[in-house]
Amino acid sequence: MPQYPNKIKSKLPHVGTTIFTIMSGLANETGAINLSQGFPNFPTSEKLISLVHEQMKKGFNQYAPMQGIMPLRELLCEKASALYGALYSPDTEITITSGGTQALYTAIASVINKGDEVIIIEPAYDSYIPAIEMHGGIVKCAQVKSPDFKIDWSQVRGLLSPRTKMIMINTPHNPTGSVMTASDMKELQEITEGTDILIISDEVYEHIIFDGLKHESVMRYPKLAERSFVIFSFGKTYHTTGWKLGYCFAPANLMAEFRKVHQFNVFSANTPIQYALAEYIKSSNDYLELTEFYAEKRNFFNTAVKGSRFTLKPASGSYFQLLDYSNITDEKDTDFAIRITREYKVASIPVSVFYHQPPDQNVLRFCFAKTNETLEKAAEWLCKI
Repeated sequence: MPQYPNKIKSKLPHVGTTIFTIMSGLANETGAINLSQGFPNFPTSEKLISLVHEQMKKGFNQYAPMQGIMPLRELLCEKASALYGALYSPDTEITITSGGTQALYTAIASVINKGDEVIIIEPAYDSYIPAIEMHGGIVKCAQVKSPDFKIDWSQVRGLLSPRTKMIMINTPHNPTGSVMTASDMKELQEITEGTDILIISDEVYEHIIFDGLKHESVMRYPKLAERSFVIFSFGKTYHTTGWKLGYCFAPANLMAEFRKVHQFNVFSANTPIQYALAEYIKSSNDYLELTEFYAEKRNFFNTAVKGSRFTLKPASGSYFQLLDYSNITDEKDTDFAIRITREYKVASIPVSVFYHQPPDQNVLRFCFAKTNETLEKAAEWLCKI
């Protein structure tokens, strides 16, 4: 087709195809085991699938209310209260979204204007920076580095300016598997107290946290919660990433702005799945037992790669494990990730792609949300490198 003669000025001139698409495509092309993209390869609950089917047969196939169905919002508010002592109104302070990424984008779009500065912690989930830049925001990056990936709050303070509009955090953290502590939350509270700085807290891995650690949601801290959009994902919790369903909590004044944008980019989220989840999550066992489920997988994978030349520090949360390959090669992580996908049939994600200006470190991210058979086969290949 002939191209339209006028030139288009890209809103994202530096953005190409995401590394997730590239590595998953390469895995498919080479027949490699795909531990790159963060999705489970084991079955979703048959009970949950049956509940979705039942809701479809009942006729819940048209638009849901823009905010999400009330029974689901009520249950999620009860859950937030039970787990974190947070009191949210199901009427005005929660919205069901088409996945966590849509919630992140909507929160950013609702409050970020041209020239506003947003502090993010790198390495960062790859949707953060493009969403900020799409709305004229200016990104300021505080880096965390291997092996501990701890936040240097003095660095965060050094990025503050009169134009700082927002700080974005993510715990448990993708891609590093680190978790924020109570001390981190107190630092964040001190930084923001007495300011108009907003917070986005990406907590989609809230139930995947190990070694007796506690998920430190901003919702546990009233002075943080009053300025925060707090974002969650059903897909990460119930092994249904393809269903693209999430939710966002925020105080009423922030949620009013969130809903203004939400109603014009998706309007509402999947109706029968909302009704099914409103029934399914009445039992808390599935999410309360998730830690044990994924801890077993983390431990299984880490034990299986002990015979390799990789080094690791066990992930504290999420379903990602970082492997350091400094003992193997000094190749760039992007080159090494591609090479081992082609030669050793295991696909990973190079951690440098999560940084604006990557530090000098040799680390790959592997997803262990897979069957033990898949993890065992992948580890067998990794041990041959």
